Amino acid sequence: MPISTLKKLLTASLVTAGITLAGCSGEPSAQTDTTTTDTLVKVGMSGTYYPFTYMENGVLQGFEVDLWNEIGERLDASIEFVTAPFSGLFGMLEAGQLNTISNQITLTEARAERYEFSQPYVYDGVQITVHSDNSDIQSVSDLAGKRVAVNLGSNFEQVLRESDPDRKINIVTYDSGIEQDVAMGRSDAFVMDRISVLALIEKSGLPLKLAGEPVKVMESAMPFVRDEQGIALRNQVNRVLDSMREDGTLAELSGKWLGADVTTSPAG
Repeated sequence: MPISTLKKLLTASLVTAGITLAGCSGEPSAQTDTTTTDTLVKVGMSGTYYPFTYMENGVLQGFEVDLWNEIGERLDASIEFVTAPFSGLFGMLEAGQLNTISNQITLTEARAERYEFSQPYVYDGVQITVHSDNSDIQSVSDLAGKRVAVNLGSNFEQVLRESDPDRKINIVTYDSGIEQDVAMGRSDAFVMDRISVLALIEKSGLPLKLAGEPVKVMESAMPFVRDEQGIALRNQVNRVLDSMREDGTLAELSGKWLGADVTTSPAG
């Protein structure tokens, strides 16, 4: 579908569904691009998940930010990035303070039952990470009796609990800073997506390393509220993602921020 037609469809469908959200209120911080249009899309993210969404010199940036700036341009929509603790993003989505969340949201059966999701746009792995001096932990079974940090509200806690039916792992949750917890010896390991861990280790220089192979493969997608306006926006975003795959833009953004093209399924 030509982008010009897509823009007209988005404007018509979103105005009909009531997604002109300039009047939406909320306390979390927001950064909006300079595009002036009739359509405003509020995108929630933590701003603390390098290299996907993070602050540097007071500027919000990362893979998710560039992705949505491109989506906004192709849809002729103004994008407002709303940053808040990850644990509160889904509540904000349901309260109507956001139109979607773009923060490497893992697509799970439980979430798919509650929300409308875009097509997956990143394929990654659930990765255990330890201090560089630790040679004892190589798999989930080695985490029994260990203190393991995960981000509050993330899917990684669920993955660990599913792999630990006897509850032998001491799981602790934080809004941020789990890598510091392990680097300083307060926790034995943390679990995060493999792409973020590799980028984090390279950027921070912290004494950390990957422990074994990924626990499982995961797909990241964007959730939308299951109503007329949410479905309308989801459908338009999917069409734009299709066009970005076809012209190579999605792969280009992945290479820029993530060091490789991780936007296609390993299964092909």
